[in-house]
Amino acid sequence: MTTTWRHLPASAREIAVSAADAVGAAGRRDVPAYDEAVARLAAADRSGLVLGAVVRLLLEESHPDGLDGDDVRGVLERCVRGAAQWRPDVDPHVLLVLLAGALGVYDPDGDESPPGPPALAAHAPLLVADLLAATGRPLDGYLTAAFAEIERAERQD
Repeated sequence: MTTTWRHLPASAREIAVSAADAVGAAGRRDVPAYDEAVARLAAADRSGLVLGAVVRLLLEESHPDGLDGDDVRGVLERCVRGAAQWRPDVDPHVLLVLLAGALGVYDPDGDESPPGPPALAAHAPLLVADLLAATGRPLDGYLTAAFAEIERAERQD
C-alpha cells in the first residue's frame, strides 16, 4: 500500500488494497488470488465508484483527443480477448457497462439486464489491468487520483 493512502478511512484503504491485489492478480493471471481480491472488492461499499474513476482516468490519458465508438470497441475487444484466455466467464456486456459507466453514458434504466455489484467487481479489475498494460504505468497513481477526485466531488456536493 502506498503512503498516500494512509490518510484515507479504513474502508477506502480496503478498496485501494483490494483493487491493487485484484489488478495485480489479473496481470499475473492468478485465478485464486483474483477471486479472493474480487470477493473483498464486491463486499466493499463504493469500490465501483473508485474503479470507475480509475477506468475513466486511464481512458482519458490513453485517448487525450477523446474516444469514439471505434476506440471503445477496440478497448472492449482487447480486454475480452485477453481476459478470456484465463477467465472463461468474462462477460463482454459487463465490460461494456463498465466502460459506458466510466464515460458517464450508461443508463441502467435502459438496460434490460443490468449487471449487479458482484459482476461489476469481478470485471472492473480486468478492465483496469488491460488499460494499465496498454499505458505501461502502475496503478498507484490512478488510485490516488481517483480518491482525490471523489473527495473533491463530495466536498462540492
